[in-house]
Amino acid sequence: MTESTPISLDNGGRPTDVVLDVDNLTVEFPTDDGVVQAVRGVSYQLRRGDSMGIVGESGSGKSVTSMAIMGLLPKTARIKGSVKLHGQELVGRSEKAYTDLRGNKIAMIFQDPLTSLNPVYTVGVQIGEAIQAHHDVSKKAARDRSIELLKMVGIPYPEQRVDNYPHEMSGGMRQRVVIAIAMANNPDVIIADEPTTALDVTVQAQVLEALEAAREETGAAMVLITHDLGVIAGHADRVCVMYAGKLVEKGTIDDVFYQPRMPYSLGLLGSLPRLDETGRERLTPIVGSPPSLLNLPAGCPFVPRCPLAQDICEHEEPDLIVTDGASHVAACHFHERLVGISSADLFGTTSIDTEDLTVAEIDPDLIGPAAVVHEGDGTQAPDLAKKEIS
Repeated sequence: MTESTPISLDNGGRPTDVVLDVDNLTVEFPTDDGVVQAVRGVSYQLRRGDSMGIVGESGSGKSVTSMAIMGLLPKTARIKGSVKLHGQELVGRSEKAYTDLRGNKIAMIFQDPLTSLNPVYTVGVQIGEAIQAHHDVSKKAARDRSIELLKMVGIPYPEQRVDNYPHEMSGGMRQRVVIAIAMANNPDVIIADEPTTALDVTVQAQVLEALEAAREETGAAMVLITHDLGVIAGHADRVCVMYAGKLVEKGTIDDVFYQPRMPYSLGLLGSLPRLDETGRERLTPIVGSPPSLLNLPAGCPFVPRCPLAQDICEHEEPDLIVTDGASHVAACHFHERLVGISSADLFGTTSIDTEDLTVAEIDPDLIGPAAVVHEGDGTQAPDLAKKEIS
């Protein structure tokens, strides 16, 4: 297939269950200091109507993965692997081919609606432009559709709001306008990149409701990128956990939230405040920082922060392996040791204030006789790699 060949979206006349197939996607950025390995071998599939969350710390590669899928990375980026939409390869396609797809068959919602919208055009004009870019309709028809979309995403008085400029709207309303633009052409895939960042809790809920409405209206598969595990729990069916540019755990919400098999995933869950907890349990921090993507270690990148780490972890990076079922995979040499273990058990945080405690001051019964001290931190973490877990 040559680059000038138009992208067929019907997979030879028969629709496929898999809408988006990402296989071993790798993204590198050459710099004066070296090569930044931003994304390393990411693979996942989305089926029609799926909702998948991607969660991880800042710099883990969540957004770069989606920008690569959308063809929005700079030309200096080195992209390898495969991204298929309805079975048709996207990696290496021309900008013209991507332009025909973006906003039509695949759409993206960015985290800052103020910079996503043009300040000198009304929101109605911008929604209408997205419609007319892919359909031969009149301005009046585009305006009518814009009003319909604004109403659909929960904006009051859409007949009046359609003539508002972005600065005349609140942050939550602007984000709903961006959602309206994304769903304007009934895409097959919607990628939402941190859609609730910098919004208060009430507005977050409204924006997420608008996203759900968009998914139901279009029947699209959705990728929800966020660092908020609560958002993932309430609005996704499956979740991928990313760390240092790589997927380290994949599974259903129940798999990952109730049976995490990667220490990083367990640590993320331990840092999440829960309304159903009645005790005095403290949130569990993961001490340390993610590694530099310019200079990744030979083994598992989570080793400096992981109480389970052993010699093999320092020299051999684990692949994703099946844990509790075919749909649940994790990248950890010792994933079976996490069965029945809480975040506090693993990382050593208790209900008392451990901020200034030394080794001698911490009750050994709380963490066991074997413990490691994290450099530069007074808190303790049990060395479960050297301690038998019943």
